Amino acid sequence: MDELTAEQIEELHADLIKLRTSLHEALKAGAEGAKPVDVDEPIGRISRGDAMQQQQMARATKQKNQLRLQQCEIALKAADNEEYGYCKMCEEPIGYKRLKARPETPFCLACQNDREK
Repeated sequence: MDELTAEQIEELHADLIKLRTSLHEALKAGAEGAKPVDVDEPIGRISRGDAMQQQQMARATKQKNQLRLQQCEIALKAADNEEYGYCKMCEEPIGYKRLKARPETPFCLACQNDREK
């Protein structure tokens, strides 16, 4: 993989800022859906089950967004230290296309595949 150009780094940094803002907004908006289901609320059994399933989905989404936000913050710090764009496992350049798709990713595609196996 080729190392990132200064223009690419600047563009990806802007992408990280946008992503961070978007994730903060999503976490704020999703806070309501993750609240516990009130078992004393007079709704039907199926409705309660639906509400509990939606709550679990909201929690999973919240956890995913929190992880992405954490990775985003780490990537922004790496950019400040001129270390952005390098895989945390093999230390090779991650590549512009992968970072454009997931600017917060800490791993190149090969290392990510290895981690998922």
